[in-house]
Order: sequence, then C-alpha cells, then structure tokens
Amino acid sequence: MSCKQVVVTGLGVVTPVGNDVPTFWQALTEGRSGVAPITRFDASGYDTRFAAEVKDFDPAPALPSPKDVRRTDRYTHLAFAAVREAVADSGIFPYSGDPDRVGVLIGSGIGGLQTLEDQHTILREKGPTRVSPFMIPMMISNMASGLISIQYGFRGPNFAIVTACASSSNSIGEAFKLIRDGEVDAMLAGGSEAACVPLGLSGFSAMKALSSRNDAPEKASRPFDADRDGFVLGEGAGILVLEELGHARRRGAKIYGEILGYGVTADAYHMTAPAPEGAGAARAMRRALEVARLAPEAIEYVNAHGTSTPQGDVGETQAIKAVFGTHAPKLWVSSTKSMTGHLLGGAGSVEMVACLKAMETGIVPPTINLDTPDPACDLDYVPNTARQRSLTTIMNNSFGFGGHNACLIARKWV
Repeated sequence: MSCKQVVVTGLGVVTPVGNDVPTFWQALTEGRSGVAPITRFDASGYDTRFAAEVKDFDPAPALPSPKDVRRTDRYTHLAFAAVREAVADSGIFPYSGDPDRVGVLIGSGIGGLQTLEDQHTILREKGPTRVSPFMIPMMISNMASGLISIQYGFRGPNFAIVTACASSSNSIGEAFKLIRDGEVDAMLAGGSEAACVPLGLSGFSAMKALSSRNDAPEKASRPFDADRDGFVLGEGAGILVLEELGHARRRGAKIYGEILGYGVTADAYHMTAPAPEGAGAARAMRRALEVARLAPEAIEYVNAHGTSTPQGDVGETQAIKAVFGTHAPKLWVSSTKSMTGHLLGGAGSVEMVACLKAMETGIVPPTINLDTPDPACDLDYVPNTARQRSLTTIMNNSFGFGGHNACLIARKWV
C-alpha cells in the first residue's frame, strides 16, 4: 500500500501569550512572556504563586450554547476555541465530503482537573447528593474530542491520548499515521490542558518541579540557563487540521507544511526523570528521521521540549548531540516554553503551530531569559531575540512523565 502525503491546512491556539494564532505568533517573535502572578485563585499560601494563565478568555463564542459552557470543563473550552480557529483557517467546515473519513484526536495530560477539584469540595461540604451529574463527562480526558466530533459531525476515528506532556504531539503523530495509511482523509488533532488550579499547582509544587522565582515570574521559565530552577505551570490548547494532500488540493486549501516523520518511544526508566543522556528522546528523534527518510543534516531548527528543569534540559541537549553529531552546532534550537510556560498536554501542538509559523515567516522564535548559559547546555538556543532564517525542515520534541517521548518532523510547503 502506498503512503499518502499528509499536509497541514489549519492552525488554532489559545495560549498565555495570545488567544489566536496571529497574536500568539507576534508575542513569540517579540520575546514576550505570558507568565505572571496567578489571578484565578488566591495563591498566597503556595510556594509558587505564579503561572502562565490564559488571559481575557471567553469560551461562549466557541461553544454551541451557554448551557454547554456550564456543562464542560475549562480544558474543553480551550480546545473548542482552538478548534474553531483551526477549522475556520482551513475552510474545511461546512464539510461536503464523507464525514466518516474525518476524525478528531485531541489529547490532554490531565483532563478536567478544575471539575474534579470543585466537585470533591461539594462532596465534602454538602454530601454526595449534591455532586453534579455532569461531573464525570466534564472531567474525563476524552470529552473534548468527543464533543468536538458532535459539534462538527465528524464521524471518523475519535479518541484521546494521555501521555502527559507528550499527549498533543502523540495526537498529531497518530493522526498523521491514520491519514498516511489511507484510513481517513482529514483529522483535527492536538491537545488541551487547564491545570492552573489549586490542586494542580500544589501537586507539581510538592514534586519540587516548579520554579519558585516569585519575585520575577516573567523570568522564571529559563530553559538551558544555569540559574533555572524548575518549569512554569501553564494552560492552553493547540489544534492542527491535517489532510491527505489530494483532499486538500481538491478543496483549494492553503497548505502550511507537510508532516514527514513521527517517532515515539518509551524511556522504560523512571516515573518522572529522563533516561540517562536522553537515550529515549534520542531514539524518538532517530525514528522520526527514519520515517521521514531524512539525514540529520536536513533539519535546520528544533523546537525543544526545553522545560527549564535541571535534568530535562541537559538530557535533551545530550540527545540532540547524540542524534545530530557534527551537525548539532549548526542547528538552531529554541524553547518557546520560555514564553508560554509549560502547557503540559497542550504543549506539543502549540509548539507545532510555532514551528509551522517559523517556516512560513522565516522567523525563529527565541529562548528568552537565557542570560547565563549552562555549560552542560552548549547548543545554539537562539537566546533572547528572534532571528531571521529561511527554514525548510523542522523537528518538534515532546517528552512526558512516565518516559513518553514523541518527535515530529515537518517540511515547508512550496
């Protein structure tokens, strides 16, 4: 069976630096941070009192009715808004083809954490009879994918991947495979997360995973910097419309790029720490290159997972050097998490949007707050200021707790 070509025809985001793609992209290219003191609850008693929250967000325009807003969690709201933009950008809806051949694959690392927290409070304070009958469908991680298929009438493959911070990159990769293998014509794929709630903040804080730079939150996310002290919790969603090339051409759709490769591996090592020397990440990158049938020298830019954790940034640097060898110093590598914070299950898809915009515009977004380079992190991380470069082929890395590694490769469409 011949493999189909898979292209990207629509982009949508909701992020801490912008609630649509143009605003998001302008913020990244200007090196603006979306990290600030927490506003959605009183965080004064927490070790970390800041996050990368989505700001000025109204879910109502993206959902069918006010009732639907009340009966869905914030992570679903963010997903609906990103899908709305991506679908409009692609022009795929209203859809005139076979809806059985269009699917929805939206992942989330945690799902409806706000709902879980709210309903547990009600259970404790008011008893079991007052718990909402919508608690379970609001909370579960597949509901964004399910409800979006209902909204748009897409009846193809529909499921949700939960691989922590790799969830949305895995979603794009699995959607790529479904189209490549001829099972569907198009997919909405990506991820969404809304864990900036007391339970989420306290859990990550207890792990000592978060930065505690409360005096300067905008400088707290500092991937590859010697003074980094943990990641910044963020929220947001990113959605791509993926299509088989012929399907996109018949519609006259704009094409942002072609998905060429997808690598997925497990560290099989530790619950939260990366494998020594980034071995699992390196295998995912090598596999993506094999699928794409590319030599390492073909890659010009890597959007790093780059979370700003002491172990993670060193491990990813070691993995990149192992895979790219003498080409590694020639790569431009940046972490947009320095501006957006870590969007967990929404991170990979938002970062894939950044990669596609970088190829479209010839602007490589920076790694901000990189003031004192860590000697163990010695690649070109595009520090602090965006640069101009004509890009043809990019790599996007995502790694999650549990040892989940996902790598995507895309090429500019010309």
